[in-house]
Amino acid sequence: MSESRFTPPAPEAVLDRLGPILRETVFIEDRTFLIDHPGEADRLAKHPAVREAYQRDAYMPYWADLWPASRMLARAVLHEPWTPGIDALELGCGLGLPGIVAMTMGLRVTFTDYDACALRFAADNARLNGQHDFRTLQLDWREPPEGLQSPVLLAADLLYELRSVEPLARCIKTLLAPNGVCLLADIERIPASALRAALDAAGLAYTTKMMRAGEPGGRRVKGTLYRIGHAV
Repeated sequence: MSESRFTPPAPEAVLDRLGPILRETVFIEDRTFLIDHPGEADRLAKHPAVREAYQRDAYMPYWADLWPASRMLARAVLHEPWTPGIDALELGCGLGLPGIVAMTMGLRVTFTDYDACALRFAADNARLNGQHDFRTLQLDWREPPEGLQSPVLLAADLLYELRSVEPLARCIKTLLAPNGVCLLADIERIPASALRAALDAAGLAYTTKMMRAGEPGGRRVKGTLYRIGHAV
């Protein structure tokens, strides 16, 4: 990794200062899932180790919230005709909701995230929902590991900044197996305007579908589900 990049702080440096942990019951159609997450996500951004990570690599701990596109992707996963036992990687898994839903559909999931704290929460949330057969992998989109490919990639709410768009498209191209599918859910922030061009440049084909999601009692948000594959 280049000198300008900086690994996020280890969980041991952060977890004891997160504040209260909330347990949320998440409704995905007629299914319910339990997701633990920090109750004061803003507090995490003020942690000295996280501030240092921001200064070194513009890192932000987005993983600590359950974002609307994660709910969109989880719903999409329920409607896919999956082959039981197929492998899946969740990119930027955060709290792990889509991957957990995928496991209930018979997929073998590897949770990946830049932040080891996110991996800790995703793993704990998987076990909280009765899932134990999974793996975790700390992964930087900018330098995906060589030799790793999966027939299924899952990704939700990853495009917060324009600088993330091209690395994410290249990462999908690298990690997606031939004839594989990547399901990516996004709520159309400003960086989304560059996503289609980045997918084209990476040699990836895609279709889109409008989706909506929201928190219980909150506003519903419009988003897009991308179905991505290698161009023929």
